[in-house]
Formats: sequence, C-alpha cells, structure tokens
Amino acid sequence: MTARTYGQFCGVARALELIGERWSLLVIRDLVLGPKRFDELQQGLPKIPMSILSTRLNELERHGVVQRRVLSQLDAGVVYELTEYGNDLDQIVLQLGLWGARSLGDPTADDLFTLDSAVLSLYTTFQPDAALGVDCAFEMHYGGEMVIHAVVEDGVLTAGEGPHPDPDLVIEPRGPVMVKLLNGELDAASALTSGAVAVKGDPDKLELFTRMFHIPSAPVKTEGLVTH
Repeated sequence: MTARTYGQFCGVARALELIGERWSLLVIRDLVLGPKRFDELQQGLPKIPMSILSTRLNELERHGVVQRRVLSQLDAGVVYELTEYGNDLDQIVLQLGLWGARSLGDPTADDLFTLDSAVLSLYTTFQPDAALGVDCAFEMHYGGEMVIHAVVEDGVLTAGEGPHPDPDLVIEPRGPVMVKLLNGELDAASALTSGAVAVKGDPDKLELFTRMFHIPSAPVKTEGLVTH
C-alpha cells in the first residue's frame, strides 16, 4: 500500500494512489513504447531529479506496474518495463493524451518535445476509421534532428523512431505548427502555401495525413455561472 491514501473505497482513488504521484504517469508514458534503461528514462525526462525518478520506479515496481529485467546481451544491464498489469494503461495514457492535447496552445521556451512524445502523439491522434483502406508511409522531421515515421495499413498504425526506407510523404514543420495542423486551426493547403510545413512527395497526402491524425476540438469554454 502507498504511504498516503485518499481513504476512499473507489477504483479511481486507488488508481491515483498507485500512479498519481508527480512524474509517475510520464514514466509510464515513456515505457508504453518499450523497455528503457534508467539513463534512457532520465534522458526523456531531463527535468526530473535522479532521486525522484528512482523513487517513482521503486513505487511503480512495488505496486506491480513496472518490473526490472536483466538483458541477456553482451552489454547486459537492467531495463525497466511495464508489467502485464501496467500494459493495461496504454490506451488510458493515449486517451488522456488526446484529452490533454485539446487544450494545448503554443509551447513555451521551456517546454520540451521529446522523441517519445513525438511518437506517442501519432498513436494518440490516430483515427482508425479515417485510415480504413489506406496504405501509406509518412516520415516527420522536427527541427532537423528528430525523425520519426508512421506506417498506416488499412486502419492500423505502426510508428517509431527514425526514417522510413520509402516514405510516400516527408513532412517537415517549420516551427511549432503541428498542433494547429492536427486540430484544424491550420488546414493542409494553407500550411503548404504559407510555408509553415514543407513536404517531399505528393503534397495532396498532407490533407490525408490531417484526416488520419486529428485532435478533436475542445468544447467551448463557458464564462460565468452556468444556469439551467
């Protein structure tokens, strides 16, 4: 049991006791994509103190969400990975990410956009129904240093780090415009005309990309007291 509890017999309360501590969900987010060494987790979460990362991993391991595994390769080391119980969180993390993306504005100078965040953003925003019957490969370049790819095969997405050997479209956003492109604030044609996004390949496929990867609009914020 955690040292701190909400004192409520409730699944939501129990879930928060298990994974609700600061940084815990971001650790889980980065493990959704696969096992990682301690230093790899620290690299993806550069603002977390080493002692806090160690504490969170120990807590998640104690709760049966994360486990340690010794690699069998020559450079044997320890990696952290989600347990079967922890893997049940993958869709929850994606849905939470999509919910939060509906409130994303422009990033601040201190906001970090990591490789794992870039890959997960594809899974988060993917719309399987819009991708039925589609077979297409995309490659995204962020800032000239970060490259990821997405392969869509009849409503199924596979995304990961690095270039694709034969992409149908290479997308290179010029600045932080991807959120606006995915939430519809910036349409594909305007993005190309204005130079906000550069592409290599069939430019018409950028519009297809925005249909398959989409952030729904958040409900309009109400002002003042709501009455019925």
